[in-house]
Amino acid sequence: MSAAMKQVTIQTSSLGSAALSSQGNDFVRAVLWGHTEVAESIKGHNFILKMADSPGTPPVKRVAIFGGTHGNELSGVYLVKHWLKENEEITRSGVEVTPFIANPRAAEKCVRYIDVDLNRVFDPQHLGKENTPDLPYEVRRAKEIHSRFGPKGSDEAYDVIFDLHNTTSHMGSTLILEDSSDAFVIQMSNYIKACMAPLQCMVLLLDHPGMKYSTTRSVSKHPVGVEVGPQAHGVLRADILDQMRMIVKHGLDFIQYFNEGKGFAPCSIDAYKVLQKVEYPRDENGDLTACIHKKLQDRDWQELNPGDPMFITIDGQEITYEGESTIHPTFINEAAYYEKNHAFTKTKKVTIVARNLRCSLVQ
Repeated sequence: MSAAMKQVTIQTSSLGSAALSSQGNDFVRAVLWGHTEVAESIKGHNFILKMADSPGTPPVKRVAIFGGTHGNELSGVYLVKHWLKENEEITRSGVEVTPFIANPRAAEKCVRYIDVDLNRVFDPQHLGKENTPDLPYEVRRAKEIHSRFGPKGSDEAYDVIFDLHNTTSHMGSTLILEDSSDAFVIQMSNYIKACMAPLQCMVLLLDHPGMKYSTTRSVSKHPVGVEVGPQAHGVLRADILDQMRMIVKHGLDFIQYFNEGKGFAPCSIDAYKVLQKVEYPRDENGDLTACIHKKLQDRDWQELNPGDPMFITIDGQEITYEGESTIHPTFINEAAYYEKNHAFTKTKKVTIVARNLRCSLVQ
C-alpha cells in the first residue's frame, strides 16, 4: 500500500468487518469478510454494506425475461414478442431462458393495465385471494405468474427475472435493485454498467420499507428491473429499444460467464437509494395547481439543492425544494404516475459494495 493511500476499517460486529481502501475521497476497493450490516459515510461517500460471505453461489439455471408488465411500455413488449419467435439472441449454454408477456390483455389493448397495476399486487394479501368472478384480472394473472415462476422465497423460484419497463422520464438506462445485500445482482449491475460505457447505466435501489412495493419480478431469487427512457407510452423508439436489448444481452452474458466459473472480485457501484415520493400540489377538488418547474424537467439523477425551484404554479409562482439536504430526483414527471399523484421520486446517492462472487458448481 502506498504512503498516499489510507486504509479505513469499519468494525461492524463480532462476526466480521469491512476493510475499505481509499485515497482522498475516491473509493478504490473493498475487501469483505464475515457478516456485515452497516451504513456509514466515509470521506464524503455514503456506503451501504450488507454482505454475507459464502464458499460460493449456486449456478443460475432458469432465467425469465418479462415484457408487458405494463402493456403500453412497448420496448419490452416487442422484444419479448420477437424472442418468443426467434430466441437465438437470448440463448445461453446451460441456462433455460424464458421470454414472457406478463400482462397479455393489457399489451393487446396497449394500456398500462386492465383493472389494477400488475406491478403492485405480488404481496401475500393479493396472492392469497381466492379466484372469484370479481377478482381483478391482474390479481388473477399475478397468482398465475407466482405459481409458474415462484413461489416467492422458495427453492423452486426462477433464479433471475429481468422485468422490462419504459418511462417517459429522462432516466436513460436504469437497473432497479430491490436488495442491497444481493451480491449477485450488484456484481451483474457492475458488469452491465462497464459494458454499456460510455453510455451511462444508472442503478436505482428500491429497498426503503416505506417505498418498496411488490413487483412482478419479486417472485424470483434475483429480481432485476430494467427501466429505459424517455419513451412515450404506446410508442416504440429505436434508440430506447437498442439500449434495453443491450442491457439484457450483457446480463445474460454475465450469467453465462458466472456459470462457467469466472470469478468476480469485490466491487462497488454508485446507486440512488429511494427515499420517498413527492406529490403534486393540488387544490381542495384534487385538481393540479402546479407542474414540474422547467429547471427540474428532464434532469433525472441531477442534484436538487435546498432553495432550487421544484414546481411552478399555473399562475407562475415558483415552489422551491425546502429539504435539509441535496437529493437526486428521478421518475420526474412520469406520465403513468399522475394517477398516483407522484411528481418525482427523491433519492440519495450511495455506494453499494459486493463481495467476491464465484459459482459454487462449475458444470
